[in-house]
Amino acid sequence: MNRIAGIETEYGCLVNDDQAPGAPDSWPVRVKNQVFRKTKLGAIDLHYRDYEEPPGNGGFLLNGGRLYIDMGHLEYASPECLNLRDAVAYDVAGDTILQSALDAMRASSHVSFLKNNIDHHTGATFGCHENYLMRREVQFNTPILGTLLAFLATRQLFTGAGRVGQANPLSFDWETSAETAPVDFQLSQRADHIVNDIYQWVQFNRAIINARDEPHADYRKYRRLHLLIGDSNMSPFATALKLGTTSLILTLLEQRELPRDVVLRDAVLSTREISREGAGRAVVKLDDGRTRSALDIQWAFLEHASKRLGGCDEETDWILENWAFTLDALASRPELLVGGVDWISKKWLLEMFREKEGLTWQDPWLQSIDLEYHNINRENGLFYALTPSKRIGEFNDSMLRPEALRIPPSNTRAFGRGSAIHHFQQSGQPYLINWDSIALENNRYLMMPDPFDTYESEVEEFVR
Repeated sequence: MNRIAGIETEYGCLVNDDQAPGAPDSWPVRVKNQVFRKTKLGAIDLHYRDYEEPPGNGGFLLNGGRLYIDMGHLEYASPECLNLRDAVAYDVAGDTILQSALDAMRASSHVSFLKNNIDHHTGATFGCHENYLMRREVQFNTPILGTLLAFLATRQLFTGAGRVGQANPLSFDWETSAETAPVDFQLSQRADHIVNDIYQWVQFNRAIINARDEPHADYRKYRRLHLLIGDSNMSPFATALKLGTTSLILTLLEQRELPRDVVLRDAVLSTREISREGAGRAVVKLDDGRTRSALDIQWAFLEHASKRLGGCDEETDWILENWAFTLDALASRPELLVGGVDWISKKWLLEMFREKEGLTWQDPWLQSIDLEYHNINRENGLFYALTPSKRIGEFNDSMLRPEALRIPPSNTRAFGRGSAIHHFQQSGQPYLINWDSIALENNRYLMMPDPFDTYESEVEEFVR
């Protein structure tokens, strides 16, 4: 991958009111306190980060990532990672950190964290935001953005987490529209909540790409591509495809090698149409008036990437090989992707249960199963009951790394940050930690503007 990348995951929290002590909305805070104050997996904030993040709201972790409360729910941001397997393993580590906290609190029987993006009952949506570091000199002109949006809209064929039903009313409908047939099942949880292609302020106006320029690095050299369109994936294989294929497309973008004939007429509408078709066979309109299937568009991107990037390194070849395997299976043998592509896995489970119980797609029981698929508790979550193929199963198992809870990646800035946190835990010194700097109470600052630098020696000298 050779690109700094990471994922921010917002977790839903499901509480059995009859068994769980205290108010249901107190559990994210309790778990956050367990992580920092009891398990001591990080250093909690001693300062305001902004007006919405007071002291104690969260903190940075020993693994270089961050855990904090965001609008009432827990959010985990993985550390800066430079290779694909690290990026996936540190995303999985977030699930393990939260579930381990529940286990330590003996709360797993009545409190669950869900790695999903929707609440069927309230209509709330939870984000899964991807971050990719890019060179500052890259120009995002209209043709480049159009091609990038086409890739992002169609990649849900293998990145979608699947969902029962639809947002009601649809989040992009500003006026009441004529009644349409209900959507039984769709590929993506986020599709109904995306209303713009590119936008800066996205809390209530979610876009495929967040245009806010916040690199957390030297702004003269770098920019951060912040994507909001992705679903939270239970399958590490799907996460790897999501991060890996997108990184290759960004490499082509930086090299000015993107294909020039794949631009959608309306990326937001196409995102919705591909998702709501529900089987991976949607056909969308291109800007030049042609129509093309989403699967065909993905094949075009893969062939383009293979010609220009194939043979660069082992990791790139792994991405290209598994991208091809996945697209081929989508067309001919989707059962091979159970445990690998979340929407296929979930739909398979739901259809078996629906047939057994004689249910319609509108039965609320299916919504409960939909949510339980995303339970991060390996004892209860339906994803973990799947038996994937050998290729997918071995990869998924290899991404569960116990050391990723406490040890940061060894080849990025996260290493220096993790070392500083370990020192602050031992010394008891007042501190201030940000993504690109650390500081002590005596106004000594260490700036860390380069995410590719470990800052090992600089941090060691600074904390003496």
